[in-house]
Amino acid sequence: QVQLVESGGGLVQAGGSLRLSCAASGRTFSSYVMGWFRQAPGKEREFVATISWGGVNTYYADSVKGRFTISRDNAKNTVYLQMNSLKPEDTAVYYCAASIKVTVTTGEYDYWGQGTQVTVSS
Repeated sequence: QVQLVESGGGLVQAGGSLRLSCAASGRTFSSYVMGWFRQAPGKEREFVATISWGGVNTYYADSVKGRFTISRDNAKNTVYLQMNSLKPEDTAVYYCAASIKVTVTTGEYDYWGQGTQVTVSS
């Protein structure tokens, strides 16, 4: 069982930056692949980024590649999402999630946080 709690969301102007954090409970954090997803109003939840168990491999959605960076600190049981050059279309609730395998598929993540709102004004 893994419990995930996101933080760091807020309101930012276009072109600005935010860093999201996701703190995980339990002693098996390093056993999970971690991902970030987002859901805008009226849209389905979509993949943003994922990072492998040790942090060596990362994957990004094309829409955020070059602007967002996912990282993790297994000693702190925390995964991060650094978001730069934010655009109004990045506005969404952002969720972190844990999976036993590297995947971009929402349904293959077993544990989810409650989400944190990110709003980018134009």
